[in-house]
Amino acid sequence: MAAGNLPPALPFSPRKIAVLHAKALGDFIVILPALDAIKETYPDAELILLAKPWVKAFLGGRPSPVDRVIGIPPLAGVNGPVESKDRACDTNGCACLREVDRFSQAMQGEKLDVVIHMQGDGKSVNPFINKFAACVTAGMCNPPAESLDRSIPYVHYQSEILRNLEVAALIGAHTTSTGFEPRIKVTESDEQEAEAARRLIKGKPYVVIHPGADDFRRIWPAARFAEIGNYLANKGYEVVVTGTPKEEEGILNVTRSINRSAIPCTWLGLGSLAALLQKSALVISNDTGPLHLARAVGARTVGIYWAPNVLNWGPLSRDRHRIAISWQLECPQCGIRPVSPWPFQPQRPDCSHSYSFVESVPVAEVLGLATELLHPATGHKH
Repeated sequence: MAAGNLPPALPFSPRKIAVLHAKALGDFIVILPALDAIKETYPDAELILLAKPWVKAFLGGRPSPVDRVIGIPPLAGVNGPVESKDRACDTNGCACLREVDRFSQAMQGEKLDVVIHMQGDGKSVNPFINKFAACVTAGMCNPPAESLDRSIPYVHYQSEILRNLEVAALIGAHTTSTGFEPRIKVTESDEQEAEAARRLIKGKPYVVIHPGADDFRRIWPAARFAEIGNYLANKGYEVVVTGTPKEEEGILNVTRSINRSAIPCTWLGLGSLAALLQKSALVISNDTGPLHLARAVGARTVGIYWAPNVLNWGPLSRDRHRIAISWQLECPQCGIRPVSPWPFQPQRPDCSHSYSFVESVPVAEVLGLATELLHPATGHKH
């Protein structure tokens, strides 16, 4: 039975549904199946995404279930660091409170039927969305967070894709046609933006390597990415190394260690990056936003993961995706196992030693996985 024929969990037909999710690229991509489910179940409702300003630019002119994006300014606990209690009344704290009030009044003016949040345990976010005066509030809620009309508990170790689908199901939203995997459409504008990079590639088959990540503990050593690059370059692939301008030093460390010429790309926008990833032969990356983007545009991927993070951020399917897993759980300097209650936030003081928890992943393992995807009929022979 189609989702539209299922009895909706809401006792009315909503006109406006707002979803709050003001986080980073990878976090945004894993909510897409849930957004699809909401739009599929309530096609006549305006679906409004409350997100960081970059999302509005990225979704502009791009097919998606979202009808409108409203950018959220930096607010403590919502899309910024949580303010400590002793700073709540200083100048910055008061300014933040005024900003929250202004935004909440604007949301009240929207006359929202439903507001849902898809980020965290609700301690910071629930008081925020409760100010919007929506008919129904929904999301995750762990004590002592403010209650919502409909909620599920936040349990850290769960696939983020499935978690967000559970949140969507709180208002009766289910998907039957789009599936569980996130999908991003690459547009003609994206292709045009990627043209400069394509000119450097000169029509050759190419592999994308993404050696950076926001957390140094999830970064595989540059020398090992370079070994991968050398192997693939010797097999006839152009090697494109992507990253942000702040990651330029690490990118150059990789490209300079590749015997054949490699192409560093630190100037790509998200649209041009999406287009470049989609037409690659393979993407090899740390566990970070561009890896999720690569999967969403249909690229083949090898992701390098720290074991606990696979539970939350690993791909749901293996037809086009492989994962190389590090089982290193203890910091070699202090012995802390930073996995309780969740990664790198132990109950005792956190470990901040500069050590990669994925360094132990062997080059041979990543090469083997890459070969499986590049040559699926013969990969088992290598």
